[in-house]
This record gives sequence, C-alpha cells and structure tokens, in this order.
Amino acid sequence: MSQVALRAASMTATSGAGVRRRSARGQRRQAPLAPADIEDMMTGMIGFRRLAALLLSVLALLIGTTACATRPQSGEPPTPVNDPASAFPARVTIPGQEPVTLPEQPKRIVSLSPTVTETLYAIGAGKQVVAVDKYSNYPERAPQTRMSGLNVSADTIAGYRPDLVVAPDSSAELAKGLRAIDISVLLVPAASGLDAAYRQIELLGRATGHHEQAKELTGRMRSEIKEIVANTPEPQSSLSYYHEVSPNFYTATSRSFVGDVYGLFGLTNIADSAGGTFPQLSEEHIIQANPDLIFLADVKGGQVTAKSVAARPGWDSLTAVREEHVFELNDDIASRWGPRVVEFVRVISDAVTRVQKN
Repeated sequence: MSQVALRAASMTATSGAGVRRRSARGQRRQAPLAPADIEDMMTGMIGFRRLAALLLSVLALLIGTTACATRPQSGEPPTPVNDPASAFPARVTIPGQEPVTLPEQPKRIVSLSPTVTETLYAIGAGKQVVAVDKYSNYPERAPQTRMSGLNVSADTIAGYRPDLVVAPDSSAELAKGLRAIDISVLLVPAASGLDAAYRQIELLGRATGHHEQAKELTGRMRSEIKEIVANTPEPQSSLSYYHEVSPNFYTATSRSFVGDVYGLFGLTNIADSAGGTFPQLSEEHIIQANPDLIFLADVKGGQVTAKSVAARPGWDSLTAVREEHVFELNDDIASRWGPRVVEFVRVISDAVTRVQKN
C-alpha cells in the first residue's frame, strides 16, 4: 500500500473511532473495526476513485468530441468570413480602359489624385497608403510628397515599392512605365456627375478590399444629399448662377460634376451657352448674364474674395453683388468629387436658402 493510501487508511480508522465514541454516548457500543473492515473500506474508496476517474475520462472525451465537431474537416470549404483578402484576385474595370486584375489585396498604395486620396481614407484603406501627391492635402495624416501626377517618373514611384498606383487618367505615359516594371495602375477619370462619383468610390473599394465600406459610404452620401436638397426651400422663380474656377473667368457648365450638383437645386448656369465642360467666359458675358448668385472656387488659389469681385469694374451693378449673394467656397471641396461633396451640397443649400429669405 502506498504512503498516500496508508495515510488515508489511518485517517479513516481515526475518524471511525471518533464516530464510534460519539455513538457510544446514547446508544450501544460498537465493536472496533477489524483490519479486514479497513481493507474493505479502502477497497470501496479506491473503487469510488476509479469510478470518478472513469466519469472524468468520459466527460473529457465528450468535450473533445464536441470541440472536434466545430472544427472544419479536411477538404471542407472554409466558413465564409469578412476577410478583405478573400475578395482577391479582383478584376477592376474602368469604362474605356483595359481591365486591371489585382492578384491580392494591395498593401502599399500610391495615390496621385487628391480625390482618390480622400476616398481611400474614407473607405478605410488609409493604412495601405504609403505615398500621395503634393496636392493631396486631406486628410492631414496622408503621407504627402512632392510628386505630381503630371510629371513624376515611374522610377520615382517605384521607390515606394507600391503594389497599386492610382492616378488621373491623364497619366497614360506614367501608367505605361509602371506596367513595364510590373506595378498595377488604375487611371481614374474626373467624375461627370454624382452617380459617376459614387461608382468611382465603389470601384476603389473593390480594388483595395474595402467594397462594403465603400458601399456604406455612398449610401450615406446619397441619403445626406437627398435630405439636404429636400430641406432647401424651392426658389419661387428661376435663379441663375456663375461658378468661378479661376480669376481669368474659367468656369464649369452643367455638363460637369460641379454643374450636376448645382442642378440638384434647379439653378440655371449662365455658362451653358458656351458649351463644353470647363469653358472660359468673357467678362462681358458674365456682366450681361447678370447672375443671381456667384460662387467663388478660386479663393485660396486665386486670392479672389467677395470683396475683390465687388471691386471689379462694372461688377457692382450685378444683382449678386448688390444683394451680397457672392459666396466664397473651399477650393478643394468644390473641385473634388470625393466624400466631402456632401459639404459642397450643404454650402449651396445655405446660399439658396439665404437668397430665398432675402
């Protein structure tokens, strides 16, 4: 018998004697246990322990079996999970361009477009961005460089070891150089309107493994813009406007993305008769058209303000100037078709509301 068993037998015998002493106070005295009785008790205890051990073993076996049942068996398809990498390889198609196949989720992205940069961060792809062009000033944490999509070389971009470069569609030569060194490139055009902007945001989502976030973003943008427009008082009579892009009177017609936004409020563009998308108007044309509202999108770049416009020869006769309906815009927000277009819509809504109240 082991030392543990001997100690247990001794304790059991001692305990049994105590029981017998307590019983002897009011009842008949019991005979002391014989060694055979102690052995029987020990045998019973050992049997109990064996039974307990057996039960524990069965319980462990049941738990193990249950756990194994939750694991995928070899050869079974994995349980679908929200894993961005599972969406790759991805084939991305931009109208008018050759499809681009991305073998796996990009981990190092270079953006040469301010609109693209804003979009990448808004859809949750910011951590994948390793470099942006010098005009990408939003968000502030974007890794801004001195590069420009207009003149940067493929070798310079290759120094950032990107697995995806997104650039304006005017960068065709750059794209050719990057593809020659096996770097994937997406050339994105300027959006022609809000719907085109939504499609581009969702395209960037597919290309970066953030499609669901991109769809959620465009859903919010649609909802917010719809609400802003619905809450804007409808003009009692037709209102005309002039949107100034630069101090030398370049503007945007209703065929542009900017014009599409103004169209939400039923405004009439004085530049539409000039044709095209971003025509240059004569000063005489603007004065003769006499717009009800003037929007300035060259405040930061051209240092043009409502005060400086009022000081232009002959402009003090314009309705917009006389009634103080000249509105200074954020140049960046007014020129990018990314997620901040909602802010642009809100500014126009405020302007139309102000005119209505006056």
